[in-house]
Amino acid sequence: MQYALYFRYLLMAGFLGAASFTLVAPFMPKNDSDTVVVGIFPRRHASTTKQMFAPMATFLSKELGRRVRIKTARNFPDFWQGVKEKKYDVVNFNQYHYISSKAKYGYEVIAMNEERGKSTITGSLVVRKDSGINTLEDLRGRKVLFGGGPKAMQSYIFARYLLEQAGLKKDDYITEFAVNPPSAIVSTYYGLSNASAAGAGDAVLGLVAKQINIGEMKVLAKGEQYAQLPWAVKHSMDSSLKNRIQSILINLKNSDKGKRILKRAKLTGIVKATDKDFNPHRRIVQAVLGEKY
Repeated sequence: MQYALYFRYLLMAGFLGAASFTLVAPFMPKNDSDTVVVGIFPRRHASTTKQMFAPMATFLSKELGRRVRIKTARNFPDFWQGVKEKKYDVVNFNQYHYISSKAKYGYEVIAMNEERGKSTITGSLVVRKDSGINTLEDLRGRKVLFGGGPKAMQSYIFARYLLEQAGLKKDDYITEFAVNPPSAIVSTYYGLSNASAAGAGDAVLGLVAKQINIGEMKVLAKGEQYAQLPWAVKHSMDSSLKNRIQSILINLKNSDKGKRILKRAKLTGIVKATDKDFNPHRRIVQAVLGEKY
């Protein structure tokens, strides 16, 4: 019965059959080269992301006097391919994506998310309260379901960092990936694939409160709070346009209309950020993946 309910949830929430989506704001300039493409990484299902950022696309288009296209992807690899090909003029992505794209493709951070009044986030490992798992050591030999894939900052890289700090190396547990962090927690709740724990950002448990009884789950471990998800722009972007986009995003929370736009995107604000805010993530990525940025 639990499996039937779970797969029904997946279909309703859109975790199955995901596809790439593009949202075009209604403003249509004469010159298509003026279009600003905003890439949003697949933290949630693509159709959900499309709905969340629709008002922001419309507002940016009006304020900039340019067409604005919101693009997302069905999974992390597809999204990252878009980053590599520089398809996005503005990108909201995870911290690993940023530090890597900064080094490889020249993307420049201009801001970061504020969620529930916080501009920080961290990774965590979540288990069922009735699992008998009380320490990270108890995960030795068990399956950990990481949300999103090997480039997911909070749900994989940071979660692995927590495990390694507790003395568990990669071969000490079984690694499996869910399509995204919410799916990792829901799958662990239902015990699918014999998952004993889920790797996810520390805010994700609250995101699935309508799908599962989160009172039956507990956070086994979580890390220190570091800078939230960044917004970055192409290195080639004109400085005046870059500054204008940064100003529009940061000032959204200063008006009632802007607050409504943020609320739809599940944000309480977008705040200014600098490259050095992501130095802790560089340290963690080097420790876990051996990659130096």
